[in-house]
Amino acid sequence: MVKNQAKTRKRVIIPVAFISVVFLAAGAGLGLWLGRETKRMVADRFNQEQLTIAQNVARLIERELAFLKREILMLREDEALNGPEPTLETNRIIQLSLTRVIESGVWKIEIVDLEFQKIHIFTPNRSQPQVSASGIRMTLASALPGELPRVLLFNVNISWFLSPFLRDIRSGQTGYSWVIDQKGRFLYHPRAEFLGKDAFEVRDKAYPGVPLGIIDLIQKDHMLKGEEGTGWYFSGWHRGITGKIKKLIAYCPVVISRNPPQFWSVAVVAPVFEIEGAVHRAFFRQFLLQGLVILAIIMGASTIILFELRWSRSLEREVEDRTKSLRKSEEKYRSLVESAEDFIFTVDSKGLLLSMNTFTANFFGGSPEQFIGKDLSCLFPAPVVKRQLKSIDLVVRNGKSVRDEFDVPVANRTIWLSANYMPLRTEEGGIGGVLCIARDVTTNKNLQMQLINAEKLASLGTLAAGVAHEINNPLAIILGFCDLLLQRAEKGSQEYEDLKTIERQGLHCKEVVENLLSFARAEEGESQSLDLNRCLEEVIAVVRHTLEMNDIDLVMEFSEGRLVVEADSRRLQQVFVNLINNAVAAMQGGGTLTIRTMGVRDKAVIQFQDNGVGIPGENMEHIFEPVMAS
Repeated sequence: MVKNQAKTRKRVIIPVAFISVVFLAAGAGLGLWLGRETKRMVADRFNQEQLTIAQNVARLIERELAFLKREILMLREDEALNGPEPTLETNRIIQLSLTRVIESGVWKIEIVDLEFQKIHIFTPNRSQPQVSASGIRMTLASALPGELPRVLLFNVNISWFLSPFLRDIRSGQTGYSWVIDQKGRFLYHPRAEFLGKDAFEVRDKAYPGVPLGIIDLIQKDHMLKGEEGTGWYFSGWHRGITGKIKKLIAYCPVVISRNPPQFWSVAVVAPVFEIEGAVHRAFFRQFLLQGLVILAIIMGASTIILFELRWSRSLEREVEDRTKSLRKSEEKYRSLVESAEDFIFTVDSKGLLLSMNTFTANFFGGSPEQFIGKDLSCLFPAPVVKRQLKSIDLVVRNGKSVRDEFDVPVANRTIWLSANYMPLRTEEGGIGGVLCIARDVTTNKNLQMQLINAEKLASLGTLAAGVAHEINNPLAIILGFCDLLLQRAEKGSQEYEDLKTIERQGLHCKEVVENLLSFARAEEGESQSLDLNRCLEEVIAVVRHTLEMNDIDLVMEFSEGRLVVEADSRRLQQVFVNLINNAVAAMQGGGTLTIRTMGVRDKAVIQFQDNGVGIPGENMEHIFEPVMAS
């Protein structure tokens, strides 16, 4: 009986023990996996919090920069700064401004007189906190109004400027923040010896033997390009601790100016061991509790499974939540594509349309459903389709983006499109289609053509000057010999009168050539003070003969006194010549051309009025488009 009971107990205990060990091993393995996943999720969430801190700091710095820009613009408008020399009132106004901006790192305000090479320096009074001129500096400049070329400068100590925003940042327990500029130099760092130095070089010297490739890639590929994001890297220092230390990092750009584009990048970092240590302690207590439950209850494997299932359900809910977030992100992306006023569509390798946004479909007079599955020829003419197919083939064969520009006839005009063809990859890594994003660049093309025509006009002016010089030489010889013949001819004779006629016409030619030389002489294309009335008189001297030949009466109604403006006289005269030539072309049978000048408040006004045929209504939209002469 006892033996049978022992055998029975043994048969029961062994399977139960085996099952318990299996469940214990399974629970341990699952626990380790959950630990790794928990650490990863906590690290990701922590990095997102660091990114929020970086974004908030970036916005605060941008707001402070905007305050300094507003302050310098407000100060430049004060009339006390308009005098040629600083006064007591000037000093008082600037000192008041210094009290407002000194906490933002402005340690000196200067007024630079560019004409007389003078610099007037204003520093804070002794009663105000003093800002050191040492360290990294930045200068904000604004031209002062008035005729004198003067500039107002704010000298900013960047360390003083950034310190209030960054010195008290603590990500986790010991995390901190640092800032680099667009060239990769440290503008702020807890280690003072790093300030002003190249981040790539100073780390290599400070942390020999530590693999710094990841942080170098983050800075080069993301931070120096003005991007924001998160990641991790290895460092050789953290709050006095040295050695190889893994850190989490979140970074965000700080926009200094948009034109030209300038930015800094602020980073918030914390060591991974702080996050992993807290997770490890919490998870270890949980794992120990599970073990105690399993050891206390032999058949507690079911309890462990239920516990793990609860965690699984929690993970499923998190996946479900992330799926919903992904769906919202896709809807937001779709809304962005649909609201974009660009031509966005996808095609396969043969040029069949797979999708398109509403803007593209509306532009070509239909809905997206009407074009899906059709060839590109339903949108574009044959030459354009042939060109697009070549670009699509390049994308499919090389797997790289291709950019192209082409013109498309639409109604009574032609538009230029700048298109970018990008590969759409499948899950297996192949090319499943090609995405095309095209933008209307007609305005830019027109501006390029206008620039080309302006350069041609400048070349014609230089050519005219050369021709005038070449004509002047033989003309001088003709007039010289004519004068010799006049001395020999008898006054009152037919020969004398003929020679006088030659002399008069030669002098007239000489006057025209001199006027042409005065008008077309080579000058620097710089603005200068000039009298509009005098400028018009020089132009009229050149074209007067043309007006007389076309039987056009000229009426000049010029303002009394000088009408002074700042402009490039040669280019301005070219504009006047073009306007007069247009008026002559509009009055084929003769007419009257009236030129008026007047001063209206603080503006100079010039009017050209003719009684010609005018511009047809259908051409009014194209009056500013360049026309190439045939």
